[in-house]
Amino acid sequence: MLNQINIDSIKINFDTQGLWILNVAIAIIMFGVALGISIHDFKKLIKNPKIIIVGILSQFILLPAFTFLAILLIKPHPSFALGMIMIAACPGGNVSNFFSKVAGGNTALSVSLTAFATFACIFMTPFNLAFWGGLYGPTNEILKTIEINWVDLFKLVTLILGIPLLLGMIVKHYQNKIAERLEKVLKPLSMLVFIVLILIAFSQNLNIFTNYIHHVALLVIFHNILAFVIGFYTAKSFGLDNRDIKTIAIETGIQNGGLGLLLIFSFFEGFGGMALLAAFWGIWDVFSGIILAVYWGRKKEV
Repeated sequence: MLNQINIDSIKINFDTQGLWILNVAIAIIMFGVALGISIHDFKKLIKNPKIIIVGILSQFILLPAFTFLAILLIKPHPSFALGMIMIAACPGGNVSNFFSKVAGGNTALSVSLTAFATFACIFMTPFNLAFWGGLYGPTNEILKTIEINWVDLFKLVTLILGIPLLLGMIVKHYQNKIAERLEKVLKPLSMLVFIVLILIAFSQNLNIFTNYIHHVALLVIFHNILAFVIGFYTAKSFGLDNRDIKTIAIETGIQNGGLGLLLIFSFFEGFGGMALLAAFWGIWDVFSGIILAVYWGRKKEV
């Protein structure tokens, strides 16, 4: 068993300026995602509520629930367990839209679900983190030792996800041509900034990652595969077509690790095990997403 003092005493170094840039990068990413979303997309989802139900069920209910069950079975180090709960509580990452396109999924559905899940996460992310984290004894002890202002958590998620998403959709609705031009620039630029920030965080904490990353690698890989499986079979059990099954699976498997890291740095002071797990997730799920997307893209059926 891991030495609790050694793991929990680790503090990932990430200065205030880097944290501020991370906030801005995530907000710009969400604004860029919203520039590709029209009111018509939401109307299509509302006309087919089954897909919304499946998406929300898979991502915000089943993934956290099965993550909790996995934690009960595996019994990982408490800070790793809370990191898993944090990741499961986050919405899908915007790169899922690209993966859905490569996989031959329903790209319009992917973008719309990302937007819908982002609005839902304003409430569901704090709720799932508090509920499942409080339900498991070891993680509940961590939550007791760290004073989290849940109102501030709600405000931060709203500020960096909800508001940029709403503003982007407004621009798309009233200035479509401008939105299309901005989208082409902002998406790759914001993702580049985000990747650079992750690399900087790794470089500033190279010794920590070298010494401890092997403790979370298999845990993250297992958790990520579990997320894909949950999304796939949830969609399949509801009788969705192949394109939609791929999309739901990818939306569930590609979680917003950037948001998870931001919340960990903002409210958990870079708490070692959580930050390690979220950082590796942010890298790994891009890798696994590419592999799955290319594989599905070459197959006609799933």
